[in-house]
Amino acid sequence: MRSQSAKQSSKAIALERKKAADRAGKPRETKAQRLERLAAEQLELECDAEVSAEWVCGWEFELEARAGGSSLIAGVDEVGRGPLFGPVVAAAVILPGEAELGGLDDSKKLCEAEREHFDEIVRKVALAWSVAEVDVRTIDRINILQASRLAMKIAVEGLSAKGWHPDHLLIDGNQKIDAVCRQTTIVQGDGRSFSIAAASVIAKVHRDRLLCELDLQFPGYGLARNKGYSTREHKEALLRLGITEMHRRSFAPVAELFEAEVEEIDVEIFPEILFED
Repeated sequence: MRSQSAKQSSKAIALERKKAADRAGKPRETKAQRLERLAAEQLELECDAEVSAEWVCGWEFELEARAGGSSLIAGVDEVGRGPLFGPVVAAAVILPGEAELGGLDDSKKLCEAEREHFDEIVRKVALAWSVAEVDVRTIDRINILQASRLAMKIAVEGLSAKGWHPDHLLIDGNQKIDAVCRQTTIVQGDGRSFSIAAASVIAKVHRDRLLCELDLQFPGYGLARNKGYSTREHKEALLRLGITEMHRRSFAPVAELFEAEVEEIDVEIFPEILFED
């Protein structure tokens, strides 16, 4: 029979799990990651100070790249860096210069119906497009920043696999990837470049559809609604149902809940070793 000490310890673990679930669901950072994030945020602030607060999505960066001698220009973007659940997804898109894409913008600024509309258009008019996923285990192993860069690299390689070899990449954000062609990083590029916006929409629609499918496989977490992000509904479900193999164990509160679950398993299996009656 389980000892009183074991019961009290189990209650304490349950309390810690509740506290963990109530905390903000931000990625657990190492010191190096924190410094890297702060540097990136500072760079973004500096960039914001140099440009208008209201950008118009268009062909400016594509035209600059062509003026520099590039001909096959791919927009590259990723989605899903922040969620507690599921893969990070990236897309790479090569658009023809004459494509009519008025109204296309950063996928976060578009409603679901607009994203679905432009997803269909981009897939039809693009010279080539590619989508890549990096799974949860890899995210936990190499961290979300490196996993995002890896997803973008794989998406670009997907274009080459289809016979399209871009000679210039327009990448959202300030992180270049492991590729041999020219690269231009653009802070908030998904709202400034049609090529990046197209990649943003393709990646977002792909991941949203994936999360709706995973909602059927992992019911109770509200994944079709929250898309794996750290909403109240999701955190309450974590407390109630526990974590799955698709949750990012390197992210809080998932990491803390996972540690608490391991401790609780030890209490259940080895009570006679850990506690005395």
